[in-house]
Amino acid sequence: MTRFPLGANPWIWHSPVGGGALAEVLPRLAGWGFDCVELPLEQAGNWEPAATAKLLDTTGLAPAAVIAVMPPDRNLVRTDPGTVRATQDYLLRCVDAAHAVAAPVVAGPVYTAVGRTWRMTPAERAAAYAEFRENIAPVTDHARAAGVRIGVEPLNRYETGLLNTVGQTLTALEGLDTSVIGIALDTYHQNIEERSLPGAVHEAGSRIVHVQVCANDRGTPGADHLDWAGFLTALDGSGYRGALCIESFTAHNNAIAVAASVWRPLAPSQDGIATEGLAFLRQALDTP
Repeated sequence: MTRFPLGANPWIWHSPVGGGALAEVLPRLAGWGFDCVELPLEQAGNWEPAATAKLLDTTGLAPAAVIAVMPPDRNLVRTDPGTVRATQDYLLRCVDAAHAVAAPVVAGPVYTAVGRTWRMTPAERAAAYAEFRENIAPVTDHARAAGVRIGVEPLNRYETGLLNTVGQTLTALEGLDTSVIGIALDTYHQNIEERSLPGAVHEAGSRIVHVQVCANDRGTPGADHLDWAGFLTALDGSGYRGALCIESFTAHNNAIAVAASVWRPLAPSQDGIATEGLAFLRQALDTP
């Protein structure tokens, strides 16, 4: 099986993720044997690209992706023109940051605010997808010029009403440049919304541009009931050769605990989510 690069997200310990958090977390990730790291950018300017690039070089970690964040004031659909422009500007800044640190992908739910849900008729859904395609176009144009890809992440039904499944996301992406924009998979969301993890990977196929992993409860990969063997085998067969990054959250940070609905510790220690998850993924990838 492919030895996918393995990474982690500093959200396991911190939010927001600034330069100080990166300076503390990245050397520890490198010491534990991770290959790469996700770089959340909650607000443009949270971390300085030149300093972050130097830190990546010093630690030997590759930048797996810049992770875009969609709070209530960021929307590309069913909103006012000013909000669309502000959201586009933020996403353009994410692309610039990715380019500056040589991250290949900007990934996240880059369509509407997390937690924003509403019911839609089929016609309303089709119109929302068309609006998304229109409003993401300046971002994809900028990403193409920067050599960065956009990974659109479907979320579970409690976090969005727009894109829950791989199938819906593929429909929303119809007509967009496949070399620039694709799907970011997250096992937490797929476990809720898809009938099987391997099936979701097979459906996404060559459109997968980034992958986040965690347990079904958002804790340590492997300490759960997910079909990891099936998921990893399907991913291997899909042609995807990017990183697998552990994304989890801490219950000890009020902002991120509320945003991610983490009401209890997800493991005995936050370090354990990273180190035990890394050990599990290595073993799973080494199993014939």
